[in-house]
Parts: sequence; structure tokens; C-alpha cells
Amino acid sequence: MKLLAMGFALVLAGCGVSETATVAATAGAAKAREAEQAKNAPAQVQGKLDESLKQAEQKREGDEAR
Repeated sequence: MKLLAMGFALVLAGCGVSETATVAATAGAAKAREAEQAKNAPAQVQGKLDESLKQAEQKREGDEAR
């Protein structure tokens, strides 16, 4: 009986270990994506600023032409 109980406990413990490892891997992948996005953020902001400045300049030139 003790052997059966011990075997059952080991099976349950094994499931918890694999679940913990899966959760850790998923969290690690999410953090890696966040880091990649954070690395790209300055370039995206600069691109948006450049586009806004270009649009403002075009609008100003259009207003001057009238």
C-alpha cells in the first residue's frame, strides 16, 4: 500500500514539475518578445515623428502656395 501511495505521489509530483517548466518557458518567451518590442520602440517612435514632421511640412507648403 505504501508503495502504491508513493508511486501515486511521484506521478502527481512529476505533473507539477512539467507544468512548472512549461509555465516558466512560456513566461520566458513572453519576456523575450517584450524585450524585442522594447528594443524596436525607439525606432518606431522616431519613424512616427519623422512622418508627422513631413506631413506638417507638406501642409505648411500647401498653405504657403495659396
